[in-house]
Amino acid sequence: MFRIASEGWPFIYVTAGLTLIFYGLFRPWVAVFPLILMLFMVFFFRDPERVIPEGRGLVVSPADGKVIRIRTGAEDSLLASPGTSISIFMSPFNVHVNRAPLDGTVEDVIHREGRFRPAYSDEAPLENESTTMILSTSYGQVLVRQIAGILARRTVCRVKPGDSLSRGERYGLIKFGSRVDIYLPKSAEILVKVDDRVKAGSTVIARMVEK
Repeated sequence: MFRIASEGWPFIYVTAGLTLIFYGLFRPWVAVFPLILMLFMVFFFRDPERVIPEGRGLVVSPADGKVIRIRTGAEDSLLASPGTSISIFMSPFNVHVNRAPLDGTVEDVIHREGRFRPAYSDEAPLENESTTMILSTSYGQVLVRQIAGILARRTVCRVKPGDSLSRGERYGLIKFGSRVDIYLPKSAEILVKVDDRVKAGSTVIARMVEK
C-alpha cells in the first residue's frame, strides 16, 4: 500500500486544487505546472514501509540520506558525557520521515528557532532551527536532532516526554531537504563511514555495547 505522511496531505490538496482551477480557467497545458508540483508533493511525502532489523543492540539510521560526518569525542550541552555523532544529509529526493534508532523512552524534546543555513554546513547544528529528541535507553542516553536547512522550514516531532519508541518506529519528519544528527555513547561500535547511503529504520549504523 502506498503511504503518505499525514503532514503532506495539505500540500497535496492545495496543489491538486490549483491543478483543477488552472485546467478549468486556462488552457489545459497550463495545468501541467501545478500537476507536476502535486506529483512532487506525493513523491516527497511518501512514507514506505521498512523491514526493521532484529538483534540486540543494533542501532538503525534515523533518516534516509548520505552520511556526511562522523565525529568521535563529540560533545553536546544536553548530554552528560561526550560520545560519537553521525550526521546524515537528506536531499529533497530522499524519504523525509524520521524513525527511532533503537528502543527507548523519550526523555525530552527541545525545539529551537533559528536560521536556515545549508544543512551540511558546520554552523547548521548550532544556528539552524532544530528539534532535539533525547532517548533514554538501556545503553544510556541517545540524542537525535532534526536540523532544518535552506529549503526546510519546519521540523516535525510527533512524540513527547514519556512516550516509548521501538527501533524503527516513525516519530517525525522534516519538510524539504535537511539533516539529522545522532549522538551515541562513546562505547558504540560505528558500522558506517562517510559517504555511505542509509535508509531510516533499515540500515544498521552502529552496535551498542551493554553498560
